[in-house]
Amino acid sequence: MRVTNRKKIAVIGGGITGLTAAFYLEKCARDHHLPLDVVLIESSLRLGGKIQTLRKDGFIIERGPESFIDHENSMAELAKHLGIEEAVVNNKKGQTYVAVGGHLYPIPNGILFGGSPIVPSLLTTGIVSLSGKFRAAGDLVLPKTREDKDEPIGDFFRRRFGKEVVENLVEPLLAGTFAGDIDRLSIQSMFPEIYELEKQYRSLIYGMKKTHFSFLSNHMKGYQTFKNGLETLVEKLEEQLPSKTVLKGVKVESIDKLQDGTFQIYFNNISPIKCHAVIVTTSLNEAKNMFNHYGIFDEIQDMNYATIATVTMAFEKVNCQNYDDAISFYFARNNDISITTCTWSNHKWENVAPEGYDLLRTYIGRVGDEAIVELSDADIEKTVLHDLEKSLGINQKPVFTIVSRWKQSMPQYTVGHENRLEKMREILKKDFPHVKLAGSSYEGISVPDCVLQGRQAAEEITAELFQEQLV
Repeated sequence: MRVTNRKKIAVIGGGITGLTAAFYLEKCARDHHLPLDVVLIESSLRLGGKIQTLRKDGFIIERGPESFIDHENSMAELAKHLGIEEAVVNNKKGQTYVAVGGHLYPIPNGILFGGSPIVPSLLTTGIVSLSGKFRAAGDLVLPKTREDKDEPIGDFFRRRFGKEVVENLVEPLLAGTFAGDIDRLSIQSMFPEIYELEKQYRSLIYGMKKTHFSFLSNHMKGYQTFKNGLETLVEKLEEQLPSKTVLKGVKVESIDKLQDGTFQIYFNNISPIKCHAVIVTTSLNEAKNMFNHYGIFDEIQDMNYATIATVTMAFEKVNCQNYDDAISFYFARNNDISITTCTWSNHKWENVAPEGYDLLRTYIGRVGDEAIVELSDADIEKTVLHDLEKSLGINQKPVFTIVSRWKQSMPQYTVGHENRLEKMREILKKDFPHVKLAGSSYEGISVPDCVLQGRQAAEEITAELFQEQLV
């Protein structure tokens, strides 16, 4: 085949989405003998984005995401293609607690894992008052909304279950997971299954019972990671990519469409590159800026991103018998506590700490409380230790503390996100065919969501460019 028939695809962003897209583009080229060249472009000097594993003195510490829930089997398939399926490990079982008004309450498994209606589960717990329990039961008789439109998560669950369930259960669980403001986050984008349950069954309780679905179970069970940390995935992906196809320390400034239908990508420090297709896996705001000179996205509002920090502390074995079974703690806003969630990592995983040590990982920061992340490491450590002593009774000095700041890193899918995303894709399809958007800013922030988006973008692009060869 002549060189002139070769196609070049640029993948912008070397996080997990971009790495996955580049890997599946290369794999497709090999499997189908396609005349395809791939270039992966990353503005920083390392690949992997927020996935960063620190291996220290027998500890495995995740600076960013620490695990995944593989609902669509996208991670299982990628691990198999990389030959690391045997390295996948499952979490240990344990209890999850929520702190309300200064007290810790175990969350009933019926709420977390489904299998029983939410209200009977609530009747056995002190998480909400008796009046709050009766109000939650009102979901069984309340009508569904008459308007088929998006709304904030907070409004949605208050309408179905009442204010107390939202304040004491829904908000701390979601704030601890997404660091977001439930009065701005979109129910349609964040929990499409729940959005559809009300439309189909009217009562969420009835719908959950009929479908054996629990809105919390999608985030509370079936965690997995890799034996040597989540960065195992990044390392293996990078190992599979030819080094000549990866550009690090190179920032994309703009993308132009040329008269022949190809694209010219301009950078801050190297000569432009011409390509036939582009997969953009950066944040939505960065993607908009690449086309800023065209003005095509002027009516699409910028996305908000939450600033958080992970604070991981190692202790010599903690004397805390009340929580020997504890895996996770979530904290409602009505507590005088700065941390949003705490994971007892060595209770959750077999391999993250040496014998005789405990490893606790906390999150601080969320929308409306970002200033705490700007404190010094010493002040953050002092704040977290104070909170752990007040909530769990831990009063030991840590062996070490690792603070990892993630500024403007957690995408916030606010109300109307689906419509904005659809409009962006319609504009690109019309004005910039063969440009795809994928990543945590778009259709899911979890690692498996990003892997799935990266693979789908790669498959769509190769199908468009090599339709005849793939038949």
